[in-house]
Amino acid sequence: MKLIRSLWLLCALIPAAALALDGKALLAKVDRNLEPENYEMTRKLINEEPDGKRKEFILYSVKKGRDKVAALFLQPASDKGRSTLRQGDNMWLYIPNVGKPVRITSLQSVTGGVFNNADILRVDYTEEYEVTSASEEGGNYLLDLKARTGAVAYDRLKMTVDKKTVLPTVIEAYAASGLLVKTLRFKDIKDFGGGIVRPATVETDSPLYKGYKSVMLYANVKKRDVPDEVFTLNFMPRLDELRK
Repeated sequence: MKLIRSLWLLCALIPAAALALDGKALLAKVDRNLEPENYEMTRKLINEEPDGKRKEFILYSVKKGRDKVAALFLQPASDKGRSTLRQGDNMWLYIPNVGKPVRITSLQSVTGGVFNNADILRVDYTEEYEVTSASEEGGNYLLDLKARTGAVAYDRLKMTVDKKTVLPTVIEAYAASGLLVKTLRFKDIKDFGGGIVRPATVETDSPLYKGYKSVMLYANVKKRDVPDEVFTLNFMPRLDELRK
């Protein structure tokens, strides 16, 4: 009887294991659906304040692999020529009249507003986080993510992923204390061509900054391979060469 009961329990567990979500594979698919490993794109960042004031930035960005990103400010005129570089957890800002890249952190923001440098220079989620749980709820997948190191901007993410598109719709970002730091909402699915279909709008707000809101509008997202040289400190003053 004990043997029969053990065999019955084993058979009962096999389907559950077979149907269990592979959270790691799902997150990797989310990364690739959001953007190719190697790409270039143009974004407009808009910061909105409680009194109605707005400030807008236009950035040209390139990415290589899963953890190298560079961005160049095109507008406003006061910021034109500035560039940023991210190599894994390391980030730099280049200001033309300073002439030397300076270190910046993931929690700072080169544009002000609610988006921080980790949001603006985003690398693959699979590079920064591991999946601690994956489940299904209606038409969505729910992923709980934990930062791999203390250098990551957020200690934990709760990601809601649409089942049909395998794209995030909402991401809640939490500090190590459990405090909700911000919420990101992904909207306006657009076909950018070349097999890239992703949200064209990302909005964020934070309970820490009442009445403030930041929006990221994506344009001209396309695959592009660029040399490794582009993601070096020496190339930061020359990033505009990629647009010629």
